Amino acid sequence: MNTIINIFSYINSLGATVMMPIILTIIGVILGAKPGKALRGGLTVGIGFIGLNLVTGLMGDNLAPAVQQMATRFGLTLSTVDIGWPAASAIAFGTTIGLIIIPVCLLVNIVMLLTNTTQTLDVDIWNYWHFAFTGSLISILTNNLAYGVIAAIVNMIIVMVIADYTAPKVEETLGMPGVSIPHGFSAAFVPIAIVVDKVIGVIPGIKDININIEKLQKKFGVFGEPMLVGTILGIIIAALAGNDVQKTLQIGITLGAVMVLIPKMAALLMEGLMPISDAAQQFVSKKFANRGKVYIGLDSAVGVGHPVCLTVSLILVPMAVFLAVVLPGNTVLPMTDLSVLPYMFVLIIPLVGGNGFRALITGIVCLVGGLYISTNLAPSFTEVAKSVQFAIPKGATTISSICDGANPLSWVLVKAHSMGVVGIVIAVVIALGLAVVNRKRILKEAKELHEQA
Repeated sequence: MNTIINIFSYINSLGATVMMPIILTIIGVILGAKPGKALRGGLTVGIGFIGLNLVTGLMGDNLAPAVQQMATRFGLTLSTVDIGWPAASAIAFGTTIGLIIIPVCLLVNIVMLLTNTTQTLDVDIWNYWHFAFTGSLISILTNNLAYGVIAAIVNMIIVMVIADYTAPKVEETLGMPGVSIPHGFSAAFVPIAIVVDKVIGVIPGIKDININIEKLQKKFGVFGEPMLVGTILGIIIAALAGNDVQKTLQIGITLGAVMVLIPKMAALLMEGLMPISDAAQQFVSKKFANRGKVYIGLDSAVGVGHPVCLTVSLILVPMAVFLAVVLPGNTVLPMTDLSVLPYMFVLIIPLVGGNGFRALITGIVCLVGGLYISTNLAPSFTEVAKSVQFAIPKGATTISSICDGANPLSWVLVKAHSMGVVGIVIAVVIALGLAVVNRKRILKEAKELHEQA
């Protein structure tokens, strides 16, 4: 067992940009793609991820200091430090559950595929850290490793079902055929998006508002293009932070560049995925007549380039700071993790049909809820961090993050497990119930496809 854990720990230590090309190349060959095509596709995906990381890092490097300056300028002080997702993922992988999460989740995915309870082949094993994060919180809080493992598995099952449910909309709205997004952070906001969208849909007048960013771009020409929208929003954020004209213009043009470069990196990533995705569909159609479509599960980074996603995210950056200060009882000031706001919207955008207005309202609701969740989980987050000897920033009472400290699914599972065995049973029953419902849908879809053929 220790040997297996060590092997997967080594693989995980390589990082997503190395793991993804290796895994996708191997899977592509197994599924019948020519080795050369599979290797080229895997490497292209890895290069795409490197490009996305560089550009999102550029966004974070400019946003975080601007927000820090804004907080200082307006005297905004809150007791919980936003340490950001890189630190959160390191904490999650540093626990006992983090060490075993990759083989456990791979096994769960295989079982779900074999039992037709999912259509997603989740190759995004780096982001299993989201499941490890939930499991680690519960393991530390309950002092029970088994409870933590169960929670991580329940988290994954629910996310896999959400990935299947949203996949057709991802294909349609984001233009990603054969892709689903089983991302622990992005998927957690899907239930909220469904509820908010339905509520907006029954309000007279409000339900008819449709801000279509793509149509606005065409209508306003160059003034509606992503590069100009990003530049203007960047200038506003930099100006609020009190920067001089030179720095304000630099930040503005940098964020304009981000708006242009992220979609191009996402397109490169999709180019690499296509041969593997095509091989997967051909393999399933030949070997499994009782299966519906199979999706390749990827990081939600593939969808952050959508113009609505980027535009709404940048609008919400200053709003997130404002909400953090005015919400009574909140202790978290979003800072390091402001660059992950686009990831919150990757699955929201398809659910609202690309409607910028509904995406913005949903985003505000998610931010408000997320800030309270991250405040509530901050003591537990801090306790887990201390258990793996994470260095708590000086002057910080507690630490948290937007990703995954503000994750509503993690929060629900933590609260369920605080109820003891009863809560655990309820969580397991709900997860298995969703899997069974998903299986019925998959088999029905497979039957319809078979009849059409």
